[in-house]
Amino acid sequence: MRLILIRHGQTPSNVAGLLDTAPPGPGLTDLGSAQAAAVPATLAAEPIDAVYASTAVRAQLTAAPLAASRGLEVVVRAGLREIQAGDWEMLNDEDSVRGYLGLVGSWLAGDLHRRSPGVTGESGAEVMDRFDAVIADITATGVSAAAVVAHGAVNRTWASLRAANLDNEFGARHPLRNTGIVVLDGDPDGDWTARSWTGVDFVGGVPVESTGNAAAAAPDEDPFDEAIPVHES
Repeated sequence: MRLILIRHGQTPSNVAGLLDTAPPGPGLTDLGSAQAAAVPATLAAEPIDAVYASTAVRAQLTAAPLAASRGLEVVVRAGLREIQAGDWEMLNDEDSVRGYLGLVGSWLAGDLHRRSPGVTGESGAEVMDRFDAVIADITATGVSAAAVVAHGAVNRTWASLRAANLDNEFGARHPLRNTGIVVLDGDPDGDWTARSWTGVDFVGGVPVESTGNAAAAAPDEDPFDEAIPVHES
């Protein structure tokens, strides 16, 4: 199956640099709406049989133009939500942003048991399990290609850990800007293989820089555009 992971378009919280992870969250900025409107043309060459989105408003608004262009409905699944920031929610100070990115980095280093702080926090194992479950359900429908509109941190983490040809350093160092796209082939019972990652194609498993699938520029303040420090806990 071909899986096309798409990050949502720009939001006011992206512009403000906020760790805004709890659904339903904000809508899109004018730029975010334009980014969403451009996704169908970007994916014009890809056969798509189904379009999924998280419970966040921004993901559903980004998915809508693509679904409409293919005559499909947007299927909403809670398991696609962003990695929950917990007590860091709606903060943008350096310590909170570093804490969140450092947590994801520890997951990429193999420690999936660490949690975001507070009662709404979650571990890397929980995040992977819920996202895996949705992907398994999509595969079970028998579609040959599905687009999944979700979020920067969760798309980046899941693709990094599940694609056999991606090492953690690659995933950590290559952010997904708004409407950034990762294309993978595979299935839940076997290996997933990354075919492209927003501006990077893979030829024979080797990343080759290209200009394909380049996402629109996003604000420097957006914490989800930053490199993730990978370290052992």
